[in-house]
Amino acid sequence: MYKKNTKELEEILEHTHPENIGEFVEKNEEDLLDGNRDFMKYMNEKFREKGLQKQDILLKADISQGYGYKLLSEEKVTKQRDIILRICYAAEFTLKETQQALKIYHMDTLYARDPRDALLMTFFNEHPGSIIDINEMLLANKMKPLRSSGMQD
Repeated sequence: MYKKNTKELEEILEHTHPENIGEFVEKNEEDLLDGNRDFMKYMNEKFREKGLQKQDILLKADISQGYGYKLLSEEKVTKQRDIILRICYAAEFTLKETQQALKIYHMDTLYARDPRDALLMTFFNEHPGSIIDINEMLLANKMKPLRSSGMQD
């Protein structure tokens, strides 16, 4: 997807004067978000890399096909981070890939100091089971399970 990683861009910015931001954007255009369906592009690229079909991912994530396809095409948006986490886990994303998906979706990344997030991070690192296994472990530790697409605030 990108030639330069975020760290490389940050290092360039350390030596970039604010007046030269236009030059930075021009030189690094292909490595910057353009605000035009970035989440969809990122997810589709990852699904292709992993040889996964959206239908299978949504089934494993326990998200309805209609709603899931609309989320993945950015026709619909969600404020529920757990929905994005379900999709990422079902797609066998690494923790790093999941954090990137959350960033692109403009959601808080998983935070190691938060006990629930810390437990979720271990699942993304190891992929020991299914969404059901994650929810059972969360409940066993007196934490809220991953929300489903049918749950409301």
